[in-house]
Amino acid sequence: MEQWFSELSSPEKIYWVIAGLSTFVFLIVLVTSFIGADTDNLGDVDADIDGDTGAGFQFFTFKNMVAFFTIFGWSGIASLDSGNSLVLTLIISISCGLIMMLIMSALFYYISKLSDSGTLKMENALNSIGEVYLTIGAKRSKIGKVHVRVQNSLRELEALTDHENDLPQGTVIKVIEVTANGLLIVEPQNK
Repeated sequence: MEQWFSELSSPEKIYWVIAGLSTFVFLIVLVTSFIGADTDNLGDVDADIDGDTGAGFQFFTFKNMVAFFTIFGWSGIASLDSGNSLVLTLIISISCGLIMMLIMSALFYYISKLSDSGTLKMENALNSIGEVYLTIGAKRSKIGKVHVRVQNSLRELEALTDHENDLPQGTVIKVIEVTANGLLIVEPQNK
């Protein structure tokens, strides 16, 4: 192994060292990602850039840099082995690394768009049909509870009504308004 490495030219040695180290780090990141370990301690600043607003389009991250140097090293080795000049090899390896960073940034950006924040937006309950769970007092006299499907899940939410009579358990209702403090205003569906 030492003899093989000593016979390489300086650019080839540099590309082999870059490819070897970055591939090793890439494998560590890959394995820790699969087992669910947190790779933020390895220098990933993805979470710090955007805070709670999502991942966004991030180009300079730890994972992207590892991918850049891995592809940079291996494409440089392949280019030198093909007999290309050092200048052409540098252009090819930098281009391949940047393309890989762009692909990974786009991939993480679009994956982050697929996630759901899980935040309940009460406005999404408007015009929903549900059922009274705990009796609602007539003319907003007593807060009750209703089961309503909001954002693809069944929720138990507090509700009031402007109806003349109490709405007992089991009454089918429709949400007609959401107050500023998040209470639902409902009316019986079969008036």
